[in-house]
Amino acid sequence: MIRVLLVDDHAMLRAGFRTILDTQPDIEVIAEAATGAEGVELAVRLQPDVITMDVQMPDMDGIEATRRIVAEPAVAAPIAIVTTFDRDDYLFQALEAGASGFLLKNAGPEELISAVRALASGEGILAPEVTRRVLARFTASAAPVADSVGSAPGKAAGRAPAAGGVLIEPLTEREQDVLTLMADARSNAEIASALFIGEATVKTHVSRILQKLGARDRVQAVVFAHRHGLS
Repeated sequence: MIRVLLVDDHAMLRAGFRTILDTQPDIEVIAEAATGAEGVELAVRLQPDVITMDVQMPDMDGIEATRRIVAEPAVAAPIAIVTTFDRDDYLFQALEAGASGFLLKNAGPEELISAVRALASGEGILAPEVTRRVLARFTASAAPVADSVGSAPGKAAGRAPAAGGVLIEPLTEREQDVLTLMADARSNAEIASALFIGEATVKTHVSRILQKLGARDRVQAVVFAHRHGLS
């Protein structure tokens, strides 16, 4: 059962999210918070599996609440920012604060359900409307370091700073292939099909990639890939 905490100052919207999610046999909304501060308190106390977070709220906004929750060692729940505002400042502040996903409130019920399941399984999610902007931003500012992340022909592989500033091991050629497809917003099943390997093997590669990059989830790994010109 995926235990979800809803954080939003609009009671009607929380009720709608609860109705959508509680219809699923594998998802349970365990609590609701109307402010960012309340969301932080409930996240620490209840230890949910997934958190959905609004941005504009009284007392404490969702970006700051996300930052504080991510900083709590006892809380491991991934956070999806769910907002009405399709704004780049919210998007990039959310990712920098540690959010694992970004959805717009005009998303359909199936998108919300899929997002919760993806986050619970360790995947990051981005609304289709904003994915291109994320890629464009980090591609434009990329400083290519491909040779230091994986072996190029005739060159020795070195090390590169990871998402958290930690030194990483070189990625294998197959891991680079998987990371490139991750950066193209492919699911594990789609990656498996493209590379003619099993989905379980893809999950192993993804896990190793996250470990080597020092990334918490797929979103961080994709940001790293585009920042360093790996895709």
